[in-house]
Amino acid sequence: MAKNDVRSTQDADAAHLAVLIDADNAQPSVIEGLLAEVAKFGVASVKRIYGDFTSQRLQGWKQVLLKHSIHPVQQFAYTSGKNATDSSLIIDAMDLMYTGRFDGFCLVSSDSDFTRLAQRLREAGLTVYGFGERKTPDPFVQACDKFIYTEVLRQEATEVEKPEPAKAAGKAPAKSAAKSAAPAEKPKSPQQAPRKLLNQAIEEAGDEEGWAQLGAVGSYLNKLRSDFDPRLYGHRKLSELFKAHPKWFELKELASAAGGKDLYVRARS
Repeated sequence: MAKNDVRSTQDADAAHLAVLIDADNAQPSVIEGLLAEVAKFGVASVKRIYGDFTSQRLQGWKQVLLKHSIHPVQQFAYTSGKNATDSSLIIDAMDLMYTGRFDGFCLVSSDSDFTRLAQRLREAGLTVYGFGERKTPDPFVQACDKFIYTEVLRQEATEVEKPEPAKAAGKAPAKSAAKSAAPAEKPKSPQQAPRKLLNQAIEEAGDEEGWAQLGAVGSYLNKLRSDFDPRLYGHRKLSELFKAHPKWFELKELASAAGGKDLYVRARS
């Protein structure tokens, strides 16, 4: 089988997603991390961004649209105080929904005005992934199947692109592209691990002895809180979060039916 045929088969099997970005409520510095995150869930068949790109405020977005093949939808601010961008994005989302070609939507905004849109898409049987800043109102966060805070994506991009110190004496290291593109505010420190929430997920997914398969725990956590993300607590994976707290949890590996190994976790009393 040719290499292109393999890629086509993989794309056909993956979930087809529509990525809709509210330029007024999203930062261009997160775009690379955001699209990498979207790729974990499926193929971004449609990538559109909405805003008034004649505005100086959105110049940062204009510089990244071509690079990432994002289609800009120009929306002039006809009336002061009215957000025409939201309406345009919502209308497009409904049009795309009715085509029946998509398995899910990625809504990129910190605006609670998209809460009902997320609910309506889920009512149609589609999966909704939300992306927004920590200031995003909780109703919108919980209206999504999964919500990812963009500060996590921005911080990850900064860590990946962080340059090594210059070896030559007196030579200052070059600034990374991520740092120059990111806002001035510092990344937030990791939060304290939510022990009560983790214990609840283990209890619900566990057997009579209290052991729960890690994948089942992760699924239950996402049902409890759509914005649950181990990266908020300083760990890339859920397993790392549990391993970081040996006084709270114990872990073990058991052989799986497929011949590999599954990780199990139990809360300590």
